[in-house]
Amino acid sequence: MAHLLEIENLRTQFFTQQGTVQAVDGISYNVDEGETVAVVGESGCGKSVSALSILRLIPNPPGEIVGGEIRFMGKNLLDMTDQEIRSIRGRDIGMVFQEPMTSLNPVLTIGRQLTETLMHHLGSTQDESMDRARELLRLVGIGDSDRRLAQYPHHLSGGMRQRVMIAMALACEPKLIIADEPTTALDVTIQAQILELMRELTKQMGVALIVITHNLGVVARYADRVNVMYAGKVIESGSAMDIYHRPHHPYTLGLLRSVPRLDQPRGTRLIPIEGQPPDLTRLDGGCAFRPRCTFATEQCAGAIPGLEAVDEGHITACFNKEAVADSLRNTT
Repeated sequence: MAHLLEIENLRTQFFTQQGTVQAVDGISYNVDEGETVAVVGESGCGKSVSALSILRLIPNPPGEIVGGEIRFMGKNLLDMTDQEIRSIRGRDIGMVFQEPMTSLNPVLTIGRQLTETLMHHLGSTQDESMDRARELLRLVGIGDSDRRLAQYPHHLSGGMRQRVMIAMALACEPKLIIADEPTTALDVTIQAQILELMRELTKQMGVALIVITHNLGVVARYADRVNVMYAGKVIESGSAMDIYHRPHHPYTLGLLRSVPRLDQPRGTRLIPIEGQPPDLTRLDGGCAFRPRCTFATEQCAGAIPGLEAVDEGHITACFNKEAVADSLRNTT
């Protein structure tokens, strides 16, 4: 069966005065219908750029998609005209951006912003669009819909603005939603509510979901599969169970050890990942994680490890993956 979305060897670069930034450096993964796939990594690893590349929202200049394919329902989005890709955005692929206050238009009412999408993509009348907008607000848990539709974004709390963004993404019943750090600006209680809402709505409507996040704890409960990114590359990919219980890359292991866990005794010390993320304009011919890695050997300096299977559906890019797995077994 064909995948809903197939990304193959995607490469996105930014051309700056300091040099060429290899923001996305040859990543490949796929998403099936109704599946939730997480893309995880620290700030600057390329996860948000990869999401924006799918919808061709990379600002040019300075950015440019320089290689690869993004096939959605069998068609390469990179071969489409600007008009064709605009018809995909919002209609077949919805997007929930990281900070709703900067994504929503401050001078337009919530109702105007919801109905605009419906009228543009579905050709709905004003009355039909308003009825659908009321239904969408109820769907995402916002009551008193007539009053809310007449309000502006600054009248709403952060959690409610994010619910409006989700309503906008769902408006045209897309086949795929991309959520870029959807809970970053929210407090912990509201984060859980938003994530539960997204999970329930995507399951209810059969929508596939890509969740972009820096927090492994966020995706433990919600993702079917996880792609871990570092320095523009996918360095480990597998089911959520594989990634959480059988990591084979030292960076994935480091992320897991730096997250508080309820199954650990109180007072257990978290282990931070030492060092700083690499400068993407000055990558050498070795593994980018090498300067921060406790498992690094001379081999890591001489070549960039490719992705290799460690189990069915589980791949990783590390020359010392067995040592990583053994260290985890010895500490559990």
